[in-house]
Amino acid sequence: MSRQPEIFLAGRFDRPLFISLLALTGFGLVMVYSTSGVLAAEKYSDSFHYLAGQIVGAVVGFMAVFFLLSVRRSFYQGAAFVHGLFVLSVVLLALCFVMPERAHTNRWLEIGGLRFQPSELAKISLVLLLAFWLERRKERREVKTFLVLLPAVVLVMILILLEPDYGTALFVFALAMALFFMGGVKFRAFGLIVVPAALVFAAFLVRAEYRLDRLEALLYPDRDPLGKSFQVIQSKLALGSGGVLGVSPGESVQKLYFLPSAHTDFIFAIIGEELGLVGTIGTLLAFLVLLWRGLRIARRAPNLFSQLAAAGITISLVAQALLNMTIVLGLGPTKGLPLPFISFGRSSLVCSLLAGGLLLHISQRRSTEGVTS
Repeated sequence: MSRQPEIFLAGRFDRPLFISLLALTGFGLVMVYSTSGVLAAEKYSDSFHYLAGQIVGAVVGFMAVFFLLSVRRSFYQGAAFVHGLFVLSVVLLALCFVMPERAHTNRWLEIGGLRFQPSELAKISLVLLLAFWLERRKERREVKTFLVLLPAVVLVMILILLEPDYGTALFVFALAMALFFMGGVKFRAFGLIVVPAALVFAAFLVRAEYRLDRLEALLYPDRDPLGKSFQVIQSKLALGSGGVLGVSPGESVQKLYFLPSAHTDFIFAIIGEELGLVGTIGTLLAFLVLLWRGLRIARRAPNLFSQLAAAGITISLVAQALLNMTIVLGLGPTKGLPLPFISFGRSSLVCSLLAGGLLLHISQRRSTEGVTS
């Protein structure tokens, strides 16, 4: 399929987006140390244990960013790369069932002491795969295109559901539907998958008692404050005690064994406690900047693939951040979705920066029709 001619403007990447990636990652390093120092000292006799791991993730992630900024060829649009990355993601997801990590879950691979969560890479690979084929088949009948691409979506969704990681599977499915819609598929075609998918998610919901407990904790938080609702109540206490300016950096009380997952999924609550309303609004604004620049890059991208990839990556990062904040605020059922760039987690940070690097590379590409000498 022929593409509109485009040029690469070296060094003309989106600087506000780059600054937001730097700011979010740097802020995340500070908050990871603040939330994990005491825990790391007790567990590993090294208060910098988690921070050191996060720094490694940041270094690897920014190496990917600078590589993508420097390379002129948009290799990620090629059929071999798109399909190879997707196959790699599926293989890694499948290997989680063969080589589970020490906690006996199927969400991570652990090789040589290094842990990796393949579902983070699967989000990026699925976005690129759908963008590739939606561009290739944009002249075809939309229902047929939808049916051709559905097996890839269902495969990733089922593998993640079986880990089990209900929230991420639901997030991946919603992200795929958003890409289909942006790619020109009309709502009437969605009936082919939305109803069956809803039945599958409902079946997985009711078969796990802990998922129903989380839903009950959302609807009736005062019914079991020391059990099912403990985490969300402690999260609200952290946010509420911070006030407008916070109790000051490093002075959180809730992180001292009161709030579970304080350095991972519930790090936003500690931001609210230590930095107050100012800190939480500042974090939200940073993600809104990312949304603004990402959608601007998508609008100016030279071809449909780049437009869909940029929009999909942007929506994935920002929607996950907003979902995390919603859960921390007690407005959604508890789910292990990290706050991108900020929560502790090397695989999440590396893949988030990789996604940001793809956005920055796309921002350097222009259609020749839109460039004046």
